[in-house]
Amino acid sequence: MGMLLDRLAEKKLLVSDGAWGTMLQANGLEPGDCPEEWNVSHPDVVRSIAKEYALAGADMVLTNTFGGSRVKLEKFGFGDRVREFNEAGGRLSLEGVAGVGGNVIVAGSVGPTGEFLEPLGEMTEEQMAEIFTEQIEAIVASGVRVICIETMTAIEEAVCAIKAARKVDSELDVIATMTFDPTPSGFRTMMGVDCERAAKALTDAGADVIGSNCGNGIEQMIPITQELRKYSDKPILIHSNAGVPELVDGKTVFRQSPSDMASKVKDLVEAGASIIGGCCGTRPEHIRAIKEEIDKLRG
Repeated sequence: MGMLLDRLAEKKLLVSDGAWGTMLQANGLEPGDCPEEWNVSHPDVVRSIAKEYALAGADMVLTNTFGGSRVKLEKFGFGDRVREFNEAGGRLSLEGVAGVGGNVIVAGSVGPTGEFLEPLGEMTEEQMAEIFTEQIEAIVASGVRVICIETMTAIEEAVCAIKAARKVDSELDVIATMTFDPTPSGFRTMMGVDCERAAKALTDAGADVIGSNCGNGIEQMIPITQELRKYSDKPILIHSNAGVPELVDGKTVFRQSPSDMASKVKDLVEAGASIIGGCCGTRPEHIRAIKEEIDKLRG
C-alpha cells in the first residue's frame, strides 16, 4: 500500500488542492502561454502555489504538469523538454509543501494528450503508452510517488495512462478521474462514457483511487459520486469547479464562493467521496473552507 492509501486509511477523509490554472493566471500566465514552461521560467510562482494550497490545509497537492505530455508540449515548440518540465514540476511542488510540514502528499498531474486512439484518431495504443510513460517517468524522477491521471473523457486513454504508471513503478499510488457532462441520459463524458463504465474500467485497469474532476460544480458531483460508488469499492476523489462556468465579457467566470462550495461537502462525503478538492475557479480560500467541513466530519 502506498503513501496515499496509508494516509486515507489513517484519516478516512482527505482534502486535496484547488485549481492550478486559475492561480497561474492570477500570477500573470497569459492565454496561449505554456503553463508547464513556468516550472523553468517562474519556479518561485509555481512553488508558492503548492505552498499556498498546503497552508490552506490540503493533505494532497498536485503538480504543474497537467499538459506535460510530449504531444501537448510540441504545440508550444517544447517537445524536447518533456523531462525537464515534468521533473521540475514535481520538484517544485515537493519543495513548496516541504516548507509547510504536516507530510503533505504530492500527486503528479497527468492530463489527456488531446489525441484520439485508432480507429477514431491516428494514434496507436503503443504510441500513447509511450507518451504517458515518458511523462510519468519524468514526474517520478523528481521523487513524486502518487500519479493523478485527470480530466479524461475516453476510457481507452485513461486505461492506457493507468497501465503506463503501473509499468513505470508498480508501487506508485494511481488516481484516475474522468470529466462528465449532464446529458438527457445521465452523466457522460464527451466520448459517451457513463459513470458505470468509467467506475468499472478504471477499477479493472488497476487505479487505486477513481473519481471525477472539472466540468461540474459541487452539486452535480453528488449524483456522479453516488453512481461511481455503486460500481466500485475504490476510494473516490472529487475535484469540482467553483460552480458551473459563466461567460462574462468574453471571460469564463466561476462564481461559487468558498462557503457555498463547503456547504455541499457533507453531502459529497455521504455520497461516497473520500478525497475532496477543487478544479477551475477554486483557490486556497475554497480549500480552506472545504478543510473546515472535512475536519468536522472527521470528528
